[in-house]
Amino acid sequence: MGDNINHPDHYCDGGIETIDFIEAKGLGYSLGNAVKYISRAGKKDPGKYVEDLEKARWYIDREIHKKT
Repeated sequence: MGDNINHPDHYCDGGIETIDFIEAKGLGYSLGNAVKYISRAGKKDPGKYVEDLEKARWYIDREIHKKT
């Protein structure tokens, strides 16, 4: 069982915490959040898998609009 405050299980899936990946890649706020939602989609609440992906899409769309 993970530490629900510092290292929840759905944050550590795959052997690396999502925040460590985001920081290592130097992603900004919008892309970092997109990665967060994609990597954790449905893990905290399986019923929210699609909602999590829609949130990721929202952040990706925001990043695209900033660059156009």
